[in-house]
Amino acid sequence: MTHATILSKARAYCEKRSARFTPLREKVYEILLEKHGPMGAYELLDNLKETESSAKPATVYRALDFLLDFGFIHRLESTNAFVACHHFGCQHPVQFLICDSCGDVAEIQSEGLQETLETQANSRGFKVSKQTIEAHGLCADCQHAESNSREETSS
Repeated sequence: MTHATILSKARAYCEKRSARFTPLREKVYEILLEKHGPMGAYELLDNLKETESSAKPATVYRALDFLLDFGFIHRLESTNAFVACHHFGCQHPVQFLICDSCGDVAEIQSEGLQETLETQANSRGFKVSKQTIEAHGLCADCQHAESNSREETSS
């Protein structure tokens, strides 16, 4: 799905809910869509200032709050960064694979994980309202690069 299609869906989603998808909110979402990876609020602010010179930190934080509330983005707790979500409009458990070398983030849906968590929580009388799991490690490209580097060093 193209960024234009996702933005169009986001506009329609907001309109249907009588929410204002302002040009600034849209721009912040667009920046995250184009990044294909996590961005901190101040990195977003720097990008936003390229077209919105009067943007301030509070501007970005308000836009991020809106985007989080509507499920357009996710917050990575461990890195205090944000990533675009392409399948908003539904409550879904979130799992991320985060590469500690290049910073790439992949959103995945682990089979059975949500059910297992809910079963264990229910057995303790606990109701899960939101679930985000972050797994840190190395992506395939970084593992390959690391392996090549070790081979060159030992030669």
